[in-house]
Amino acid sequence: MSKRKNPSGTDNLNGDFCDFLMELAEYEKNVSRNIHKYNAYRKAASVLASHRKRIESGDEAKKLNGIGDKISKKIDEFLQTGKLQKLENIHHDEDAQSISLLTRVSGIGPMKAADLVKSGIKTIEALRESQNKLNHHQLIGLKYFEDFEKKIPRTEIQEIETKLKAKILEQDPQFTVTICGSYRRGKSESGDIDALVTHPSVVADSKKKHNEQLLKSIVDALSGLVTDTISMGDTKFMGVCRLPGLPARRLDIRLVLPTQYHCAVLYFTGSDVFNKQMRAHALEKGFTLNEYSLRPVGVTGVPGEPVPVSSEEDIFDYIDYPYKKPEDRNM
Repeated sequence: MSKRKNPSGTDNLNGDFCDFLMELAEYEKNVSRNIHKYNAYRKAASVLASHRKRIESGDEAKKLNGIGDKISKKIDEFLQTGKLQKLENIHHDEDAQSISLLTRVSGIGPMKAADLVKSGIKTIEALRESQNKLNHHQLIGLKYFEDFEKKIPRTEIQEIETKLKAKILEQDPQFTVTICGSYRRGKSESGDIDALVTHPSVVADSKKKHNEQLLKSIVDALSGLVTDTISMGDTKFMGVCRLPGLPARRLDIRLVLPTQYHCAVLYFTGSDVFNKQMRAHALEKGFTLNEYSLRPVGVTGVPGEPVPVSSEEDIFDYIDYPYKKPEDRNM
């Protein structure tokens, strides 16, 4: 099973706990397919990563929001023995290791990985010999497996962002482009590149053909930077981009309605834990918040019409939540 990078990088005083929690989370998602446990381990790792003191016992950890009895016992076991028996068992489970490995191929989910392992395909080499079992997305994931495993340095994303914006705005200066995810949160490296684009002419679902043509024109303008298309619908492009002499990188471009743009930027900037906290706070204040809109919830519990949002700050103001800059949302 791969070592997942802990959520807060090198300044994380509880990095070793975060490492084993993220490894357990990946196991629960990919092998056990227990999303509840996956979310619990991820939340605990995130809470520990943002805690500014080294945790010295399970009891101390249990005082933090999001860490219950079972995880606190695992922390005690790790502190006392330097390892976790559950992880040791996972490391010796060949099928679990193989499923975990295959899900690292872009496009291969837990069910597909389990089916492949059941049919005797347990390594990347074996997968390359059985490409007839893969769909288009999975074939691209396999083709660029080693490249996609590499983190993208911030400087490289900055260069891609400059080229992306120049080519899109050259087409029409009314486009707005934002690179979201961990890059927008100021991280030194990212796993992929997630771009949100809007334009005054983007319309609701009834005019899908127009949006589809608009998205196609954006992707066409990026020829030379974009090397492969995984899929392209009316509002989302999934593909591969590459700078000369550098690894191939996963690139998603989403076309968003102007009225939904700021809610989308907030959502796709993350982190997951920050988004959950903000949505919970919005509900307390009588609003429902998602990637599309912020809507007041009436006495009947039915959300009303979306409120007008012209910036991220508007969303924070409506729900009376202190504004946090993107780099303060890493939790």
